[in-house]
Amino acid sequence: MITRDREETISAAERLAKGLKKGDVVLLYGDLGSGKTTFTKGIGKGLGVKDALHINSPTFVLIKEYEADIPLYHLDLYRLDGLRDIEDIAIEEYIYGNGVTVIEWAEKIKDILPEKHIAVRFTIRGEQEREIRIEDLRN
Repeated sequence: MITRDREETISAAERLAKGLKKGDVVLLYGDLGSGKTTFTKGIGKGLGVKDALHINSPTFVLIKEYEADIPLYHLDLYRLDGLRDIEDIAIEEYIYGNGVTVIEWAEKIKDILPEKHIAVRFTIRGEQEREIRIEDLRN
C-alpha cells in the first residue's frame, strides 16, 4: 500500500492493530524517517493506548511500555550494534510476553526473533509518500 501522509500511515497501522492479539510480534524494517514510529502510533491507537499519538521512539531507553487492553511494548534498536548489546535487557520477556511487541530495526536481532511474526517494510517514495508492505507470518 502507498500512504501519502502521516494520517494515512497511522490509519493503516490502526487497521492492522484491530487484528492483533496478545503475544503478537510486529517487526518494522525501513530507513530512518520512513515511518516506523508513526506506524507504531497507529498500532497504539488501534490497541487503545491512551494518548497514542504521543508515542515516540524509545531510542535512548530502548523499550517503552504502554497500557491498553492489550499492552504495547515498543522497542527501538537503532543504537544497538547487535545481540551482545541487549544481553542484559531481557528482551525475550517482551517478545514472548502478554502484549503486542513492536520492534523497530528488528534486523539487528534477527537470530532471536520468533518465526511467527508480522513483518512491515517501509520504502520512502517521496517527501511524504511511503510504500508499506505487510507480511503476516503468524500461521
